[in-house]
Amino acid sequence: MVKKVTMQDIADALSISKNSVSQALSGKPGVSSATRKKIEQTAKELGYHYQPITTKSNPHRTGNIALIASDFAFSLQSFFGEIYLSIEKEATSRGLNLLIQSVTTPAKENLVLPTFIENKQVDGVLVLSHISTEYINKIIETGIPTITIDHHHPLIQADAILTNNRFAAYTAIKHFIDLGHQQIAFVGDTRYSPSYQERLEGYLLALQEHGLPIQENLIFLTIKESETSVNKLVDSVAEQPTAWFCVNDGLGFFVQSSLQQKGINIPEKASVCSFDNGKLSKLANPKMTTMDIDLQLYGRKAIEQLTWRMENTDEPITELLLPAKLLKRDSTSNVPNN
Repeated sequence: MVKKVTMQDIADALSISKNSVSQALSGKPGVSSATRKKIEQTAKELGYHYQPITTKSNPHRTGNIALIASDFAFSLQSFFGEIYLSIEKEATSRGLNLLIQSVTTPAKENLVLPTFIENKQVDGVLVLSHISTEYINKIIETGIPTITIDHHHPLIQADAILTNNRFAAYTAIKHFIDLGHQQIAFVGDTRYSPSYQERLEGYLLALQEHGLPIQENLIFLTIKESETSVNKLVDSVAEQPTAWFCVNDGLGFFVQSSLQQKGINIPEKASVCSFDNGKLSKLANPKMTTMDIDLQLYGRKAIEQLTWRMENTDEPITELLLPAKLLKRDSTSNVPNN
């Protein structure tokens, strides 16, 4: 009796997983076009019988996915640019065609979706950072599987790939506390992003767990990322803190520069820690201690979650928290003696 050829036989012949074989032969995304061709050829050679999936027999699959973001987000090349490159690489490896479009302010305000989303010419959508809750919800209302990256909101019912902001901020503040600091400032605009609010929560949790009082006069929640705004802040502080935690590298760069202009040496008289590990943290003199985010991991996990969601539309919403790592550089040191 002739043994029936199985998907496992094909997988063993190519030294790949059975799941990859199943995805390829069923027409699902998740494998590259080159791998798909190898699997189909091996199936044919081994005598495995299956019904090839074509665009005609599966009209709801385009092989396209979309990546959209605001003009502002796309302009932040050092951060979101690296996430985009990772997404593009991962999409290509899975045989997916990536369509990209920025969302202008008029399009956001008038809720005008990109044509390829409006006409449902994509199988899934990745939304990079914040656009607006109303805009993202209009995308979701199309029924196209949608994943948000580095943004979430209670009113947005979509999977999200996020940084574990609370734990990361906690880690940064603990670093200060371990160095003996007790006068620790928080600088950011929590109105701008839920991420910044979460970093505030991590800051407060670290102070609480280490028995330090919450000093409202050292918590600055409406500081814009500009040299003028930060200079006004630093000039207005009656008693200078010994440590400054900034919600991103831009604010950290401006805080460090402003302190130095006032004759406050870094880190001898004040320590500064920022967030993101972008270019400004490396260009600062001295280089800034910062929380490092694995941006390539962001891209990989976003595509992984989107391809899963495209096949599991009825499963509960999932939020994936990615860790951030403390990078100790020259802008932090022990608390000054005087």
